[in-house]
Amino acid sequence: MDACFRQGADVGDVWMNIYNLPEACKNIKDGFTKLIANGCKTLTLGGDHTITYPILQAIKEKYGPVGLIHVDAHTDTQAHMLGAKIAHGTPFFRAVEEGCLDCNRVVQIGLRGSGYGIDDYDWGIKQGFRVVPAEECWHKSLSPLMEEVRAMMGTGPVYVTFDIDALDPSYAPGTGTPEIGGLTIIQGLEIIRGCQGLNVIGGDLVEVSPPYDQSGTTALVAANLLFEMLCILPGVKYQTRK
Repeated sequence: MDACFRQGADVGDVWMNIYNLPEACKNIKDGFTKLIANGCKTLTLGGDHTITYPILQAIKEKYGPVGLIHVDAHTDTQAHMLGAKIAHGTPFFRAVEEGCLDCNRVVQIGLRGSGYGIDDYDWGIKQGFRVVPAEECWHKSLSPLMEEVRAMMGTGPVYVTFDIDALDPSYAPGTGTPEIGGLTIIQGLEIIRGCQGLNVIGGDLVEVSPPYDQSGTTALVAANLLFEMLCILPGVKYQTRK
């Protein structure tokens, strides 16, 4: 299938105060509030997963609570990290706390690895999230899972967030918190392509760390996955090759 786009643009960086994290989050929220005011669908390159929190704040003001397809090795639902409320491990706790998410339309795919306790997944499940650990994804196509996810998301607005560490580090080593036993690139493609037809109102790809990406492989994978996200936005036309 070939995708044909209506219109797109690289709008550059959203300015933020890099020396003050709470202020930086406000800067990001304000920047995205302006970007999406006229219906623009944003695709964002992080940065760590902290950025998704202020983006969801802006999205809530326009769309109300949204569904979330969260692809990651980690839940990112901690209440605090070393006492801090805003960090790359807390964005979805804060998002739920502030009513940004429709919790019965949240799925987390690829979770695994080190955590803070044996009950790390329990909080999200209690909120209504569907949790799909990585071991439930091993040795199989994720296309059937995405059929279930599409039914779960329905016609409401959906945000897609993809942490590069969802992939096994053999495919994407350039990240700060790699975890073995992750998804394959093909499974990553199946997840994103499985979002076609949903009311996707934005997305991001986060946690690529250039200092750890000596070969540039992670950046290459990330760029291609973000392009795949562009291809599943509403209004993109598809043509079948003859």
